[in-house]
Amino acid sequence: MNWILLIIAGLFEVAFAACLGKVKETTGIQATYWFLGFLVCLAISMMLLVKVTKTLPIGTAYAVWTGIGAVGTVLVGIFVFKEPATFWRLFFITTLIISIVGLKFVAN
Repeated sequence: MNWILLIIAGLFEVAFAACLGKVKETTGIQATYWFLGFLVCLAISMMLLVKVTKTLPIGTAYAVWTGIGAVGTVLVGIFVFKEPATFWRLFFITTLIISIVGLKFVAN
């Protein structure tokens, strides 16, 4: 169950990064709403991370959380914000995914 919560926490990390990207693109009240979304997603992500680190090793949990956030944020950047999907960018994201899966398998 804690691995599921960790994945959800990582997805909320992606969401707060996406909200930051939208804050940058908008102005006025719309930017304020995106910023509020950022704060809500940040709080949920952190609360879930704290909860899972009570039972999972901190090093593994934090690495998986940031890895999900990094991979997800790059994918949001490519698909939502139209950032380039170069060979090397995709290559290194793939190696990051392999590392995250590897950490899950070696965790106690």
